[in-house]
Amino acid sequence: MMLQPAVERLPGPLASLVTGGYLAVQTFFVLSGFVLARTYARTVWDRNSVFRYFSARFARIYPTYLFSLLIVSWFIGRYLARPSIQLADKAATLVDYAFLLQGWRRSGPGWNTPAWSLSCEFFFYLLLPAVLPYLWRTSRRALVIIAGASLVAPIVLAQAGVPFYWKPVHHFADFVTGIAAARVYAWMETGGIRREVAWRLYVPAIAAGAALIAWPQMVQGTWIDLNTALRPLNALAILGFALGSGSIAAALSAPALEYLGQASYSMYILHVPLLWWFGNRGPRQLHLSWPVSAIVYGALVIVLAIASYEWVEKPMNKRIRMWTERRLAPVEELKAAA
Repeated sequence: MMLQPAVERLPGPLASLVTGGYLAVQTFFVLSGFVLARTYARTVWDRNSVFRYFSARFARIYPTYLFSLLIVSWFIGRYLARPSIQLADKAATLVDYAFLLQGWRRSGPGWNTPAWSLSCEFFFYLLLPAVLPYLWRTSRRALVIIAGASLVAPIVLAQAGVPFYWKPVHHFADFVTGIAAARVYAWMETGGIRREVAWRLYVPAIAAGAALIAWPQMVQGTWIDLNTALRPLNALAILGFALGSGSIAAALSAPALEYLGQASYSMYILHVPLLWWFGNRGPRQLHLSWPVSAIVYGALVIVLAIASYEWVEKPMNKRIRMWTERRLAPVEELKAAA
């Protein structure tokens, strides 16, 4: 928003590419399916493993999310104090934010608008233990059919009248595509596919994806939408990067970028709460131009994300996992004794 005047002066395709950054959320959903499938593919799902799984998923995202709400708690308090808003609406909004239901509702107060994607993630987490064993054991032919169905599923849902704001349902196809990509990657590993082919996957995928975002009219008026067109390209890019060869993959594997990647969830979920404070007061009080404000804001987001990663995300993740193991230890001792 701070750079909007400058973006408007860019050539049309470049402006579309800059303003299309939000489409990377779909890439994250595909990546989430890929990573979780790789992590839990061989899990034997029993009571203990399910408890560990959901505990780990909660620890991964909720503490930082709660921290994001604490940052905007003053604005939340102002909303709750407004007499013009009915008590039922206030209660519904608080329930939505507490239980990550934003992705199932029409847009409301945007205290942390990117959190709608966490509604999707929790929905995916709930379904993973049921769908992953089937997808991982299925034949190659069946997997091709499932992957093909995931490409058209959102279109079918839209035509069937499924509300557009039920985002977890519409984006489940991205998650399934990620699981399918992980299965293909496992076959590539066992089949001895050379890692040198990696760049032949991610370079064309990135180039084609960038072209589609820059010139979205290429798919306008066709039977597919932009998200559907990008879905297989996201999968190909992730497959290529997972293989890990090529100059781009090597650059992204640098220690500094890898560390920022670990803190990227905090960047994502905290950048709007920080914007509530900085965007309303920072440029005016610091007497900064909008381009300089954007640079300062970006730096503050990175600093806040690193602080959150080190002092909130990692410690709370560790504590929750340790608590889980303490809860399960007596049960596993009894099973071992029996």
